[in-house]
Amino acid sequence: MIAGSAMLRSAPSRPGESSRRRAVRALFIRHGAERTPEGRSLRLLRQWLSPEQRTRLAESGYFEVAGCDTGRRYRIFAGAATNVCEVDGRGRPKLGLCFVPRGDLPIGDVMLAQKIALETDERGALAVARRFEPNGFMFRPTRLLG
Repeated sequence: MIAGSAMLRSAPSRPGESSRRRAVRALFIRHGAERTPEGRSLRLLRQWLSPEQRTRLAESGYFEVAGCDTGRRYRIFAGAATNVCEVDGRGRPKLGLCFVPRGDLPIGDVMLAQKIALETDERGALAVARRFEPNGFMFRPTRLLG
């Protein structure tokens, strides 16, 4: 058990105490998570995202990028495979794409590589991507990573 958590339990209850307790607990959890490879990869990903993309990732579990060659919009969901889709003008999944960098990488590194590939070498990314028919189940946010 974390030494500070015992103090939190024994402290007298005051107005707003439970929200402070939750905030401290979240801080401990986040600090521990950011020391893992996945946590570090997600921190790096957030550093590369625009403020709008960071907000969308935190709230919806995905962010969007524009392809450098065609200007098409792509939505990158939290995940390490079958997590990219081209979206139509209404924001609906149009085409599912699966392309990942080589190696066993944490989720944040995979998503960052996908972002960079689409923004700097869209044609190259599309040339190696496996295409599939998207369905509503595949492209639902299942994990918030902001």
